[in-house]
Amino acid sequence: MSRDAAIARIHCPPRSAMQSGKGNMQGWILEFAPAESRKPDPLMGWFGSGDTRAQLRISFSTREAAEAYARANGLAYEIEEPAKAAAIKPKSYAENFRYGRSENWTH
Repeated sequence: MSRDAAIARIHCPPRSAMQSGKGNMQGWILEFAPAESRKPDPLMGWFGSGDTRAQLRISFSTREAAEAYARANGLAYEIEEPAKAAAIKPKSYAENFRYGRSENWTH
């Protein structure tokens, strides 16, 4: 099925540490697994490899579009489903003063 041994990974990018909302979370990314190990350059000491596919990230609006691209180009791929986000229970300021509250008010 594939032209070489590189396997593509299709996934939804996680939100950054600075992002608390769900905005800009749509979209899927196709990335390639590293085909060779990285080794230090003898002159500068920087780590690198001859694998240029590891630098490639292709963005898609839907999972189906990413899968269609991988199939059309004969790429072996695996799909990582996004993790389910925990449901956030909305709270109000008035709950701090609710009658019968089990925990103490700390301030």
